[in-house]
Amino acid sequence: MCKNKNGCINNKIDIMRYLLFISFTVVMAIVAFRSPQQFVVKGKVTDAATGSPLAGVTVSVKGTKTSTITGTDGKFTITVNKENATLVFSQVGYDNIEMKAASTGQEMIINLKIDSTSLDEVVVTGYGTQRKKEITGSVSVINGKKVRSSHDDKLSRQLSGSSPGIYAGEPRREIRRKDKPDTDPWRNNNNYEREGYDGIVENRFLKATDNPLSTFSIDVDAASYSNIRRMLNAGNLPPAGAVRIEEMINYFQYDYAQPENNDPFSINTEISECPWNTKHKLVVIGLQGKKIPTENLPSANIVFLVDVSGSMMDENKLPLVKQSLKLLADQIRNEDKVAIVVYAGNAGLVLPSVSGEEKTKIKDAIDQLEAGGSTAGGAGIQLAYKVAKDNFIKNGNNRVVLCTDGDFNVGTSSDAALEQMIEEERKSGVFLTVLGYGTGNYQDAKMQKLADKGNGNHAYIDNFQEARKVLVNEFGGTLFTIAKDVKLQIEFNPHKVQAYRLVGYENRMLNKEDFNNDLKDAGELGSGHTVTALYEIIPIGVKSDFIESVDQLKYQKEMPTTVPSGTNEIMTIKFRYKKPDELKSKLIEHAVIDREISVQRTSDNFRFAAAVAQFGMLLRRSEFKQSSSYENSWKLAKSSLGDDKEGYRSEFLKMIKNAESIATKSSPSGQEINTRK
Repeated sequence: MCKNKNGCINNKIDIMRYLLFISFTVVMAIVAFRSPQQFVVKGKVTDAATGSPLAGVTVSVKGTKTSTITGTDGKFTITVNKENATLVFSQVGYDNIEMKAASTGQEMIINLKIDSTSLDEVVVTGYGTQRKKEITGSVSVINGKKVRSSHDDKLSRQLSGSSPGIYAGEPRREIRRKDKPDTDPWRNNNNYEREGYDGIVENRFLKATDNPLSTFSIDVDAASYSNIRRMLNAGNLPPAGAVRIEEMINYFQYDYAQPENNDPFSINTEISECPWNTKHKLVVIGLQGKKIPTENLPSANIVFLVDVSGSMMDENKLPLVKQSLKLLADQIRNEDKVAIVVYAGNAGLVLPSVSGEEKTKIKDAIDQLEAGGSTAGGAGIQLAYKVAKDNFIKNGNNRVVLCTDGDFNVGTSSDAALEQMIEEERKSGVFLTVLGYGTGNYQDAKMQKLADKGNGNHAYIDNFQEARKVLVNEFGGTLFTIAKDVKLQIEFNPHKVQAYRLVGYENRMLNKEDFNNDLKDAGELGSGHTVTALYEIIPIGVKSDFIESVDQLKYQKEMPTTVPSGTNEIMTIKFRYKKPDELKSKLIEHAVIDREISVQRTSDNFRFAAAVAQFGMLLRRSEFKQSSSYENSWKLAKSSLGDDKEGYRSEFLKMIKNAESIATKSSPSGQEINTRK
């Protein structure tokens, strides 16, 4: 019992203070060790300039390993902690931004701006004589203008027969008719004035009696579609020369039957009324390449040929190339071989051929690549083919993968000289894949010619998602050929067909005699690839302004047809192809029966291919578009999305709406630009 009253009071106060201290400490400890509260953040990332959704944007929680990427609609969902809720948004070609995560459940809207950063100094790796077999080779930091060497000057003179120096030629101008007004809004856009596109003269309607045969090479390229997407996302309509309708159609996979027996591809045909002119008919011809499992594909000998010249500095060029090649490196198997050649002012071997199991070594070499200097593309191509031939795998897949913007300006740089070089090199059995990058100086026409002459394919990589599509999802089709020199020849029944027109494939047309000539080069088909072609047909008895007549011939008489007039065949399709390692072609024939079927009753394959063709004609301002409209194209595509796992067809719907908006704004009258119907 306390005898001192004041002392007792003081003791009680001390005890209370102690208890309060202990309680506070316990509470703070509980708070400190309590699991942080988590919540879900949703949002959408768009291009600040155009408002278009951005796919493939990396969304990460700052300071953690938590991340996700946006879908084709630009949307994302990510789980974050309130105590660590700063989100970082990054995409190649755009400025990174940081934002606090919204915790109210409201969708975040993030607008990314184009990155305008430029580099003054660059790293050049592995030029000149190779001193070591290590990845690092010879590395130095120099100004981009000093990349050229005396060795390069000598090489340039040998290849071009001219004095050393850089020649920046006239930008390629698209061919256009003088009798037509220049209504192409793209021509006034300075962002693309140095891009090179060949003019395209559209296939016209031909009378079946005068031209019973139509002959062309297949085309599995899809570069035109992704290039057009890039322009539309930037708020511009593409030039007519950039719109290759066959490549737009073949960007997409179609649900064709797999081939049977030992055939490398199946043949699929369908006929219906034409969506943009119901008096006409539309025939869809589809080839489905045999899909070979990756583990069963032949061993590969691949040489990465990378343009590291000064024009490749932009974020959507060499940095995106490096990301693409590292994706591809992950697909390489242990039994495959990889080498890396680079070129700027001259060419050099950065990585000698190594086994595919040395992925770290391959990726380290890729990481060291930086840009600077002029562009000796011809020298790089020659060295890459030499490396491929030195490591040639018999009965294997031997291929050079070229990554460039195509802006060659020293040494062998003209189209004719490069084509001749590639034609000579392809005799070695080495194929060529061309991956295009960049904007502003992209040489599309040159890239097309290189891939065509090199028994290869051409893709345009405008973002990381496209790199994944081409090099991961379509790995077998991009890099492994199952049939080469694939040609088609269609014979039309004049009792059924008054006139016909092949939609697209203008750059793939062949003479009728070329079909049986095994020396004539044609297109290649890759593992799992689909190829689709469309013929618009004017039936007998239909009046049309598209059918042009000539005076009656004096010395020629109409030859009787060997096909009875009562047959239901509207056409016969002949196919020729060679196996990748053979020189003699094989022949397949397929007859198409005439049918009366409405568009609504056709397959998703038919309707979607027709929708893309219609959209392409609108972008080209085609004189054959007739009743085509953006609305009709959108409705047709909407009705045929099918099993759209990757979202590519849904993205196409947005492209149609985007193009319609741009076209309406570009027209002086506020209406879509029209041509002859």
